[in-house]
Amino acid sequence: MARMTRAESQAQTRETLVATAADLFLKDGYAATSLEKVADEAGFSKGAVYSNFRNKDELCLAVVDAIRADQAQKLARALENRTTLEEMLAGFERWAEATIGDVGWTTFEVEFSVRSRQDESIRVAVAERNLAIREAVTLLLDEHARAFGITLPMPAADCATALLSLGVGLGVQRAIDPQVGVAVLPSVIRLLAGG
Repeated sequence: MARMTRAESQAQTRETLVATAADLFLKDGYAATSLEKVADEAGFSKGAVYSNFRNKDELCLAVVDAIRADQAQKLARALENRTTLEEMLAGFERWAEATIGDVGWTTFEVEFSVRSRQDESIRVAVAERNLAIREAVTLLLDEHARAFGITLPMPAADCATALLSLGVGLGVQRAIDPQVGVAVLPSVIRLLAGG
């Protein structure tokens, strides 16, 4: 077996640290998870953490990116090979039921968003990531509106903002009360689609 290069070893260490931090942030929350705890759980020294991340916030941003990328892949799979709007909404609703309101993820995102207000560079980094999501949803809405011959009742960017805001709020409600259903989200998409 070939020996890993320094770059491969560092990439693997970084990946392990992000995965370990994600587990801890989702289980214990942002404030309760120290860099020492992440290093210990991952089997590394605290120095290994600092050689990959400047601070806890930078590690946290990497975790946010990893979680969101994973959820984007899950959503893409849920929508894969769906040819009608109703099939897409059914796939979306299954993803939403399994995802929106996950207590660990919701609490972590809210806690880190609140934390970002204390540091302008972190606030900007979180805002940039949120903008990227809104832009991606805007593109999807534009594409699907054209494909299905739908005239949206407002600009696609506004629809994206409304849907994401509803999703975040719904996530918070479901984290508190798992009995809150997700059907309202596809129902709003139907309304935006004119039906």
